[in-house]
Amino acid sequence: MNNNNGLATTRQTELAREQEYVARLYERLDTLRDRTQSQLKEVLATGAVGTMQNRSERDTFAGMYASRLARLWAVERGLVFGRLDHVEEGRLYIGKLGLTDDEQERLLIDWRAPVAQPFYRATPAAPMGLTRRRHLQTKGRVVVGVDDDLLDLDALSDDDRATLNGEAALLAALDEQRTGRMRDIVATIQAEQDRVIRSDLNGVLVVQGGPGTGKTVVALHRAAYLLYTHRERLERRGVLVLGPNPTFLRYIEQVLPSLGENDVLLSTVGELYPGLTATARERPEAAAVKGDLRMAEVIARAVRDRQRVPRKPIELDLGRHALTVDRAMLDAARNKATRSRRPHNQARAVFVRSLLNALARQAARKLGKGLIEEDELADLREELRTEPAVKSALNRLWPYLTPQRLLLGLYGSPERLGYAAAALSPEERALLRRDGGAPWTESDVPLLDEAAELLGEIDEQVLRATALQAEEELAAARRAEEHEREAELAYAREVLELTGLSDVMEAERLAERQRGEGPYLTTAERAAADRAWAYGHVIVDEAQELSPMAWRAVMRRVPTRSMTIVGDVAQTGSAAGARSWGGVLDPYVAGRWRQERLTVNYRTPVELMEVAARVLAAIDPSLEPPASVRETGARPWVAPLAELPELVKAEAAEGGKVAVVAPDALLAGIGEAVCRAVDGAVVVAPGSGRSGGAVALDAPVAVMGVAEAKGLEFDSVIVAEPGRVVAQSPRGLNDLYVALTRATRRLGVVHEEPLPEPLAGLEARGNLPTNGL
Repeated sequence: MNNNNGLATTRQTELAREQEYVARLYERLDTLRDRTQSQLKEVLATGAVGTMQNRSERDTFAGMYASRLARLWAVERGLVFGRLDHVEEGRLYIGKLGLTDDEQERLLIDWRAPVAQPFYRATPAAPMGLTRRRHLQTKGRVVVGVDDDLLDLDALSDDDRATLNGEAALLAALDEQRTGRMRDIVATIQAEQDRVIRSDLNGVLVVQGGPGTGKTVVALHRAAYLLYTHRERLERRGVLVLGPNPTFLRYIEQVLPSLGENDVLLSTVGELYPGLTATARERPEAAAVKGDLRMAEVIARAVRDRQRVPRKPIELDLGRHALTVDRAMLDAARNKATRSRRPHNQARAVFVRSLLNALARQAARKLGKGLIEEDELADLREELRTEPAVKSALNRLWPYLTPQRLLLGLYGSPERLGYAAAALSPEERALLRRDGGAPWTESDVPLLDEAAELLGEIDEQVLRATALQAEEELAAARRAEEHEREAELAYAREVLELTGLSDVMEAERLAERQRGEGPYLTTAERAAADRAWAYGHVIVDEAQELSPMAWRAVMRRVPTRSMTIVGDVAQTGSAAGARSWGGVLDPYVAGRWRQERLTVNYRTPVELMEVAARVLAAIDPSLEPPASVRETGARPWVAPLAELPELVKAEAAEGGKVAVVAPDALLAGIGEAVCRAVDGAVVVAPGSGRSGGAVALDAPVAVMGVAEAKGLEFDSVIVAEPGRVVAQSPRGLNDLYVALTRATRRLGVVHEEPLPEPLAGLEARGNLPTNGL
């Protein structure tokens, strides 16, 4: 009894000591916030005065202070999480950013600093100069627990031995309920994860890991580490993180800000083309065709098709006389344009000039003139350029084209498809056909990007003058402008509220002033608006899902090939996705990519992974499942589909987030039944975008397809009709493997149709009152 009292007293004493130091750190953080906010206020209060250079400097300083202030606020939760007792360095506290006092005394070490590395790498066999590693658990600004790892017991003093505590920080973090948002793991990074995070910036790093191994969160912490270590290089060019779907991006969006990094662009492949957000779902067979590398030649031939010379001469009636555009003139003009090696829209100027020169000489002969001076030829050329008949002919022979216009013309014309897609089978060409009003899909975006490379930019004034913008593009431009103005107004309100100037200036006035002067844009904002932006580093999550055409689009954005590729080929669900990393990367960086493996499953309990492992063996017997680190005692179960609503209610009552993963064809019916039975339940419709993803992540119960569930995790998962999940895709077993590995605690299966063989033998759950489905 006395011994227990002594331990409790020691624990309380240690908590009090750590609380005193943590309070000092937060006091310093508050001081820095107040100081930065005052600096921002002072800059904004100067207004639009002085020269253009003065204004530019003001915007730069305002952006810098605003970014710094956002970073200081972002690290509030979990500011400090560890302590190192070092033989030589003494005690070092580890946190989300570095802090010093006004005398530059070191108060807190940034977790990314080299001196913090032993916090993640040290072991009793290799203590790296440490005697003890202490994990601090905080709630708000209060220290609620400490957990000690002993690394060199012999080096501990007697006083230090008396202060030892232990609470298994990692497993405690793993057992927490899901919140609908991914959290940082900066306090519990494991050695194999740290090795990946701190890997060299240069070259292509592939991180292969099964479900639950922390691939995503490791990739995000790697982004934060690289920005810290190579700040000057990466802040200028930026970091792009590509995710598999909008819901996933909403799921991870708080991780980097919580680590103090607010200027990383998160995107899906469907958002890579500026001004377009493609979320519509493509049929698997159509996605496979559009993702095939042969489509690069299809797009190239589609562009050449718009440069083809007609066989018959073209007669131009100019009123006073008629001119003839013959085959020789057209061949000469086209050859000059193609030899210029310019993109289609820039090469048009070469084509037009050559043809107008030929027509001007022909007109001179018609007027009875022989050789004419260059000045007179130029006058004739410009006169012909304004003739309606000539302008119409030029626009037909070599039109200005946008990528959207090119693809719409290709998809909507059997004749154009027949020429451009000659290498495809008739069945494959039929899959490319679409109506002009159909929404763009994610599979279209790499094709639009390919077309943009071949077409080049068009001067906006030329576009307006020639009226070549399609109605769809004009409407999209209007929507984008309205959205931009709304975003500017929202940003202005936030700035005024943050700086305490809301009583001094109206948000509308600040937004208008900033708009007129050219507001400060972050690197991520500038990169998102520039299709040709070259990033300093690109991270691709769930990379196995990208098609060969998508990889072409990604590689254009990182010419240095500084990349982190994160995924698991066993989870490839897309028919156009990866079968091996070598097949994906060798065309771009043959022999110049390296691979790390994550082998420990922190998400999926042993009981659930045993079931998923049988599916993995059916996919490929040579594949090894990751090793789970914990057991929960909750065995996976199977029940009739008709009991699903009551089963979902029972799972929701257990607490945490619940997901029902269903085949696409049954999604609407299952979703309706679950939503009737459970208050707050939602259905994540395919293509619902980031707003739909946010609703799903915040709901207690979400019904979704496998594609929307990819990369997410829930406390409890119920997979509906797994046989249908397998049948709906050429890689259906891979999809089933994904669905079975989303849960952190409990897993169930409901069905009417026969179960896939790997799921045979699941234990039946007791009958519950049914609600009908």
